[in-house]
Formats: sequence, C-alpha cells, structure tokens
Amino acid sequence: MNGWEALLTISGLAVITVITRSFFLLPSRELPLPGWVKRGLKYAPLAALAAVIAPEVLMTHGQLITTWRDARLFGLVAATAYYFWRRDILGTIVVGMALYLPLRLGLGW
Repeated sequence: MNGWEALLTISGLAVITVITRSFFLLPSRELPLPGWVKRGLKYAPLAALAAVIAPEVLMTHGQLITTWRDARLFGLVAATAYYFWRRDILGTIVVGMALYLPLRLGLGW
C-alpha cells in the first residue's frame, strides 16, 4: 500500500466513524427506544467486560488453561471473594493483584 492509498483508507475510516458516532446527535428530537432495548443496554457494559476479561483469564496462547498452577486463577478467586464480601471495586482490584503479582513474579506461575 502506497502513501496515497493509506491516506485514502484512513480518511474513509474517519468519515465512517464520524457518521456512525454522530448518528444519534443529528436528529433535532430524541429518538424513542423500545423498553426492551433500554433494558438490554443496562447489561451492555457488563457483557463487554466479561467478553474482554474471560478469555484473558481462562486462556493462554489461544488454548484453555490446563493446569491449576496459574496465578490468574488464584487472583480471580481472591478478587471475586473480596467483591462479594465488600462490594468494592478498588479493593477487588487490589486484592486480586496482591495475590497475582507474588505468584507470577515470585513463583513464575
């Protein structure tokens, strides 16, 4: 791909991005959404987070983890237990990383 083709591709992607992201800003009045869409959108952030986190925790090099000696699993269990105990996001991250890092860096899991 030469310079002009790259510039044309980037410009085209930028135009498409601006159009699709401003779609809801262009109408002069608010677009009504059905109730089932509003209810579904409440779960979108959680679903996106699970879709990103689950493969990172449960897979390595495109394969499922086959051993229990993986620091991510222990960090996940500790963080989940802390979250259900205290319902605190920052504490959940701290507890999970406090167990993950020594296992990963210290034991090489």
